[in-house]
Amino acid sequence: QVQLVESGGGLVQAGGSLRLSCAASGRTFNTYDMGMGWFRQAPGKEREFVAAIRWSGTSLRYADSVKGRFTISRDNAKNTVYLQMNSLKPEDTAVYYCAATTGWDLRGPKNYDYWGQGTQVTVSS
Repeated sequence: QVQLVESGGGLVQAGGSLRLSCAASGRTFNTYDMGMGWFRQAPGKEREFVAAIRWSGTSLRYADSVKGRFTISRDNAKNTVYLQMNSLKPEDTAVYYCAATTGWDLRGPKNYDYWGQGTQVTVSS
């Protein structure tokens, strides 16, 4: 079992920055080199992939829409995954979710086994 808790969302002006955190816990979350992903869902839209990293730090993946602006990282000592978001745009406004998978494909939401409750990110124009 894996439990995930997101934090760090809020309101920011366009061009600003936010840092999201995902705290992971559970007795078996590090049994595999799990993929840790960030997804987002805006009102009226499907949940979409944002970024992913494996617990080992390998296999970094980014959506084209955030490449060069967002950075995913992890701190194994704190069992925490981060999403540093810079140069934010109004279209980044969404609920952001942390997720974990034991699978190989890190981009599809259907491949993920565990999900957090989400944290709201709002970017004003």
